Amino acid sequence: MTTQTEQPPRLFEGREPVFPQRVSGWYRRLKWWLMIFTLGIYYITPWIRWDRGANLPDQAVLVDLANARFFFFWIEIWPHELYFVAGLLIMAGLGLFLFTSALGRVWCGYACPQTVWTDLFILVERWVEGDRNERIRLLRAKWSFRKARLRITKWVIWLLIALATGGAWVFYFADAPTLLRELITGQAAMVAYGTIAILTATTFLFGGFLREQVCTYMCPWPRIQAAMMDEDSLTVAYRDWRGEPRGKLGKAEGDCIDCMACVNVCPQGIDIRDGQQVECITCALCIDACDTMMEKIGKPRGLIDYCALSDEPLERAGVTPKTIWQHILRLRNFIYFGLWSLIGVAMVVALFIRSDFSASIKPDRNPRFVTLSDGTLRNAYDLKISNQTGAAREFHLSIKTDDPLRLDLQGVDGMNITVPADETMHQRIYVFAKPEYETSRMDNAPIRFWVEDRASGERNHVDSFFAGDPK
Repeated sequence: MTTQTEQPPRLFEGREPVFPQRVSGWYRRLKWWLMIFTLGIYYITPWIRWDRGANLPDQAVLVDLANARFFFFWIEIWPHELYFVAGLLIMAGLGLFLFTSALGRVWCGYACPQTVWTDLFILVERWVEGDRNERIRLLRAKWSFRKARLRITKWVIWLLIALATGGAWVFYFADAPTLLRELITGQAAMVAYGTIAILTATTFLFGGFLREQVCTYMCPWPRIQAAMMDEDSLTVAYRDWRGEPRGKLGKAEGDCIDCMACVNVCPQGIDIRDGQQVECITCALCIDACDTMMEKIGKPRGLIDYCALSDEPLERAGVTPKTIWQHILRLRNFIYFGLWSLIGVAMVVALFIRSDFSASIKPDRNPRFVTLSDGTLRNAYDLKISNQTGAAREFHLSIKTDDPLRLDLQGVDGMNITVPADETMHQRIYVFAKPEYETSRMDNAPIRFWVEDRASGERNHVDSFFAGDPK
């Protein structure tokens, strides 16, 4: 039982703001180039034009929700071809498995959107408020005109970046120039403004304020990746056998002089010398910082480096460890790469051999059949034909069964249907079975509809059934 003067125990540790210090080096340059590349793809792609002919959008990458289609340069994905999207998602998952098995959390450290936008926001923060020490002093300083001016300047730039981020996202779902004009003139749909507002707010919050908390607490990927890494996976690590016991320059027995450079540059605010940690995103900035310091004091580089857990006992014993390529080119990674390649090849083959049209037929369920005055049974079906080309095409419909059933197209003379370019047509069709036919006395008699492209001669079939009266 606590007294009135006792404070209740704290259930969690309060967040300490993280102010990464500026660092230069090979990995930092790599991250800059990847940030420019990924942000360039995200912001520029909706503005790339692609001529697909008349009556089709000329945006290279477009998710056309209104017409339920996805355009990617010369590729057009229709709703019934969503298996391509599923294949891409599977390839993305296998790709993450492959990179994680080979190089640890390399995705998180270099290409994850949270990492990329956080890097951009930190760059703005450093440009406005100064490097690490200046930002710490500004945080601890009392509010003044200068502090308010710097804070507001930084937040305004962050907000503009976040607004551009949310705006770029909606351009993937409509013609970008048209939507931009509608957004500016206030004529766009409310869902567009709502989407931009939500993405602007989340980008501003995640990149500017939550930062490392998103990676540590909100993202499930660190926990998943732990199950995909083993002792041969490369990751950023501290060679404690070489660095310990650490101490100040001139007094340290190991190579580590406890300069804290690796800690000061870490965007996650951790100490890599404490060993493997779930917070580490393997961005390798600590490698750049430590290598720079080792060069200054005349020590070999690599005190912090990409290495595997299986290398440690070999290095301690003075034995040459495996090379990086030996860690990467191993059976487990070859299996991941083989599965990834197999799905990719299958998707490419399916893309080139797919038909230019598709057909589906759905029988009426209520009523299942209608009995006419002469005893003939009639079944009704809904036919849907998608013409996936840029020209109108004529299709011939026929039926194959054991009995000579009659086929009729509602409102159409004959068995030919013309479908406009790049459209889907719905057609009501009827199938008639005379009472003496075996088909009319079966509950579900199998039948096959054939749809033939009159120009190319290509044929597709759809299997269905005829609902008869077995009594």
